[in-house]
Amino acid sequence: MAQTNTPAPVEYSERVPAEGSGKLALYNRALDWAQNKFSYAPKSGLKAVESAGSIRITGTGTLKQLDAKGKDQPVTVRFDFVFQANDNGYNYTVGSFQVAPDPKQPDQLVAFDEYRLQLQTERNNEKTRNDRRVTAQANSMASEAAMSFRSYMNSQPAEGNVGIAGGEN
Repeated sequence: MAQTNTPAPVEYSERVPAEGSGKLALYNRALDWAQNKFSYAPKSGLKAVESAGSIRITGTGTLKQLDAKGKDQPVTVRFDFVFQANDNGYNYTVGSFQVAPDPKQPDQLVAFDEYRLQLQTERNNEKTRNDRRVTAQANSMASEAAMSFRSYMNSQPAEGNVGIAGGEN
């Protein structure tokens, strides 16, 4: 019965309180991650608006489904990381997954939910379970990206303790 319901969209969202951190400090930390630590390459479309405390970047990954012979068949997926800071915290989302079903046309993207429905209708899906396989992998990718971001944000150095310790003799 649960198998017949439409699965939830592939997304990871979180609202994180950070009392008194300041919008600019949170934004700068997130921007550093997006520019230097975001590992889902090729990345594109980095849009950072300091005054709004917002960042958006598109990442790329690979999912593996099975062909009719049971061999891995890589499929390119793109997703958005969206960040929004305020003075007392931030929220972020890893979502808007899209699939490039034809490796020869990587810019021809299909919404993930639409692609999942296509997989469900394939005649050998009972054997390959590709709809569930790619959904699990995309959920894992969203979770990994979120964990990488949170880990980076949580390792934020304390104010005043950056660099060389000064003049305490």
